[in-house]
Amino acid sequence: MLIGIYDEGATFFDDGTQTFTRYQALGVKVIRVNLYWGGRLGVAKTRPFDAADPRDAGYDWSLYDRVAQFASAYGIKLLFSITGTPRWANAGGSPNRPPTNFADLRNFAYAAAARYSGSYAGVDGRTLPAVRLWAAWNEPNNPSFLRPQYVRRGGKWVIQSAIDYAKICNAVYNGVHATMFAGEQVACGVTGPRGNNAPTGARPSVAPITFLDAAKKAGMKTFDAYAHNPYYGSPIETPATKPPPTKGGGLPTAVTLGNIGDLISEVTRLYGRKPVWITEYGYQTKPPDTHFGVSWAAQARYLTQAFGIARKNPRISMMLWFLVRDEPLLSGWQSGLITADGRRKPSFEAFRKLTH
Repeated sequence: MLIGIYDEGATFFDDGTQTFTRYQALGVKVIRVNLYWGGRLGVAKTRPFDAADPRDAGYDWSLYDRVAQFASAYGIKLLFSITGTPRWANAGGSPNRPPTNFADLRNFAYAAAARYSGSYAGVDGRTLPAVRLWAAWNEPNNPSFLRPQYVRRGGKWVIQSAIDYAKICNAVYNGVHATMFAGEQVACGVTGPRGNNAPTGARPSVAPITFLDAAKKAGMKTFDAYAHNPYYGSPIETPATKPPPTKGGGLPTAVTLGNIGDLISEVTRLYGRKPVWITEYGYQTKPPDTHFGVSWAAQARYLTQAFGIARKNPRISMMLWFLVRDEPLLSGWQSGLITADGRRKPSFEAFRKLTH
């Protein structure tokens, strides 16, 4: 099982040598970052003339070239999650709105996979490293990342996010694999851990298994792995805690590590024995988070337990911890292995022991 880290703040913006030296000391085998198509960190600043050409003047890959070069230099695999729609591709909408024409996304995915093929020269003449691990979007069952979640059509509520996501998955999968480079793997899903299935609620979202079923019905054809983020739901939960069933006794609306077998069974039923990637997982600590955190000792204990659960499951081939360093604002996440000011928590050594 590949063990790694998902921490865009550190990976993108901290001193590269210091950050990757720390990853190396932890024994990190893979890091994940979002490869933003649009938005503040988006590659596609303007509509490209030839969207499938990585050299098109509408693209700025500099942030991602830097990450790829550092990861390669330190012997760490890189997982790019393609996400975020540019305004020019969805009639001026926000990045969490789907593209108007999914061929634009497919062409971008092709350009990205071609650029990081392992044989492509960057602007400085150096050959860019190969990236073979890809994912389509981030938590599309969560309205923060894909809207709308539901629409009313023909007098019925339909899961629009799943309909749009089926096309997103197909576009990224087909775009990456069209390059025909050996070893490419594309994960779809990347689902958030819970959803309320309440189209008329204040913040509609879709439960992970409900979302998977709806995406299949909407035409999500295939993928190389299914990705999921099985976070705990409250600080009293351990990694083994199973979420409660619905009031009617049906499957829980959440998928945590405690019941990830339910999700794996549904993936198997719909798509066969595909690998499962855990693309985010973590426990926040108190201090500093007084609402959702656990003690520093409990975080280290739960980290070890969580990775142990995953390792025992032959279907889980990747697990990433979020974060390596606490976010400085309390409104952010404090699940780091070190504090915002650089102090190591016990979880730092617990993580290192996983890989040594």
